[in-house]
Amino acid sequence: MAAPQLELVQLSRRAPAVAGAPRIVSGSPAPVPLSLPRKPGWLKVKAPGGPTYVALKGLMRELGLHTVCEEARCPNIGECWEHKAATFMILGDVCTRNCTYCAVAHGTPAPYDAAEPVRLAEAVERMGLRHAVITSVDRDDLPNGGAEAFAACIREIRGRGSASVEVLIPDFKGSETALRIVIEAEPDIVNHNLETTERLYRLARPGGRYDRALELLARARRMAPHALTKSGIILGLGEEWDEIVLCLRDLRRSDVNIVTLGQYLRPSDGHLPIARYYTPDEFAELREIGLRLGFAHVESSPLTRSSYHAWSQIDQARGAAR
Repeated sequence: MAAPQLELVQLSRRAPAVAGAPRIVSGSPAPVPLSLPRKPGWLKVKAPGGPTYVALKGLMRELGLHTVCEEARCPNIGECWEHKAATFMILGDVCTRNCTYCAVAHGTPAPYDAAEPVRLAEAVERMGLRHAVITSVDRDDLPNGGAEAFAACIREIRGRGSASVEVLIPDFKGSETALRIVIEAEPDIVNHNLETTERLYRLARPGGRYDRALELLARARRMAPHALTKSGIILGLGEEWDEIVLCLRDLRRSDVNIVTLGQYLRPSDGHLPIARYYTPDEFAELREIGLRLGFAHVESSPLTRSSYHAWSQIDQARGAAR
């Protein structure tokens, strides 16, 4: 497939400074801010607790399932669960990597549970989902990084109904074999998050590689030209505006259809500090830049996470990609 033609985008615009945030110098590591203003009002959400949320939480515990919504302390958990939308996290709740922005526990995972795909498909069926999202911890201890578990989940869901399936996969250490195992199960969306800029990659994702993430996405497009591909970026780790735009351009060069952009929120004092808060207007501007670059769908707001509004993205992206 020929490389997509990209529109030129001016890169000289620098995001305006936020009071209390340090000035970022190109080429420098992510700074540690001395202080930041209190969390802006646009990042405050209502505590979860509606009836659908309570019922869904009970179902997850009954079936012994994990969700990234809980493990990563997603701020949208109340809204999404009330829409009966959850991102299932397979292969346990302990990651073999230690990304410095991520709230998921790291260490030595438990053995793989081969019955998990059946329980997950049962949950999708009982919830009546039209769109299911499946992700996992990194399992560098397993052959093929656990790719077979993703494939099994996709096939079990397909066998029980008509829900579309989105997989948010690890980089599988660049294994083409592992990626092919997932692709051959025919997910509707293949997602792998770029997360941050090339300059900050070793700081934020010491087990990952920027170019490896982009190659995985490009390879997924070549293997499954009729599926959608997706990626996400979190903002506030110390990146410059120009670097965000370059990330978007790199993702388009990998022929990615859908991109999400959201504000980084520090899970604890032991994680990377927040370098700055981006405003809703800045996220809106990035959405327009992404659409001009040719993405079929751009989800961009302070509270956006990879699976935010995923239930509506697939139809919108398919319509725009036609």
